[in-house]
Amino acid sequence: MSAARRCRPPRALAGLFVWRLRNTGVRQIPCRFVHLYHVANDRLITFQYFNFLKRMYVTWCNKDLSQRAKPKSDSIVSPFHELQQLDQEKKVVHKISPVSPVQQSLSETSSRNELREMKSAAETEDSVIPVGAESKEDRRWKEMKLRLDDLPGILARLSKIKLTALVISTASAGFAMAPVPFELTCFLLASLGTGLASCAANSINQFFEVPFDSNMNRTKNRPLVRGQISPLLAVCFAASCGIPGIVLLTLGVNPLTGALGAFNIFLYTCCYTPLKRMSIANTWVGAVVGAIPPVMGWTAATGSLDAGALLLGGILYSWQFPHFNALSWGLREDYSRGGYCMMSVTHPGLCRRVALRHCLALIGLSTVAPVLDITTWTFPIISLPINLYISYLGFRFYRDADRSSSRKLFFCSLWHLPMLLLVMFTCKKSVLEKEDKGDLPGGAHETAMEIRLP
Repeated sequence: MSAARRCRPPRALAGLFVWRLRNTGVRQIPCRFVHLYHVANDRLITFQYFNFLKRMYVTWCNKDLSQRAKPKSDSIVSPFHELQQLDQEKKVVHKISPVSPVQQSLSETSSRNELREMKSAAETEDSVIPVGAESKEDRRWKEMKLRLDDLPGILARLSKIKLTALVISTASAGFAMAPVPFELTCFLLASLGTGLASCAANSINQFFEVPFDSNMNRTKNRPLVRGQISPLLAVCFAASCGIPGIVLLTLGVNPLTGALGAFNIFLYTCCYTPLKRMSIANTWVGAVVGAIPPVMGWTAATGSLDAGALLLGGILYSWQFPHFNALSWGLREDYSRGGYCMMSVTHPGLCRRVALRHCLALIGLSTVAPVLDITTWTFPIISLPINLYISYLGFRFYRDADRSSSRKLFFCSLWHLPMLLLVMFTCKKSVLEKEDKGDLPGGAHETAMEIRLP
């Protein structure tokens, strides 16, 4: 009995220890794991974090490999050899030492230093410029320096030299179609003044449309958009062209032609230009602007506004609709990005109908010319094939409404107008016939008599 009693206290103590362990130790084990998890998170050295660093490092390396440009070699290399070299470059593997969860006892400073080293290595790799590629300084915005050698070309693009040449040619056609003897001095003064007025109007138009032209592929390389010249220089150039041009037309030709030139500048810059972003009526206003130059040529020769001048203006007015509507059809995306309200963008059906109507109107206007005693009756007959052809292309554009038909109509309009004016000039009634009928304007009869005298 005494031995059994002596063994009971140790057994009681052992049972008490097990009971204590069950009540305290088991409960504290999850808390200890949570504590270790928080400590690991605070030190940023968990196993998931090392996996993230590994993925980021591999991503940067792959990005560097994919963006690396291969310099062109001078010697001719077969394409198969180049493919092998590219495969070798892509097979470069950056070894990363495995990280085990046991290494979670690293300090916070060591992990941050490693992260900084990897970022600096990636930046140095990205900063390496391959051979033949542009440096970062070349891609930055720079102030463009104007050189005197480039100034004539820049001013020519500012004044839309091709459009100005078309304006001068239509004004010359109007002068040549006038039923008066040809006077070279007046013709040169009228052509020069009309060209200067056109340069001024086009320059002011580009000055107003800089923020809108920058959004269009067709106009994003204009001088003011690229910053090749300053806006002040553009305005000074417009003034130096417009004022002498109007003065030359008024004093050197006649006041009526000068008034028409000033009115055309105002109509183009103050009416047509702002209307392009407000209403589709800008197309009709722009057609009036294009119809005035042949009228100016007629008034420069005769000094009066006759029915022949209105007929020439009507031909130019109708010709512009198939020409411009076909052009704008292929530039609908550009016009919508630039914020211009064009028929081809907002009213595509009306755009095609108007083009077809004015193609047919050219046939009627050609028929009116001999009725007004401007040409002989051979003109409507000779001009009928080309008028029927542009009408056919206008019908194709109206029916198909695609880029192919609009392109064919546009290119047809480029040669149709000079051909029509040339045929009209060859079928023009001579001054002697008009003199016999007594239809010459005032003052022209005496000039014709002087020419006929030996």
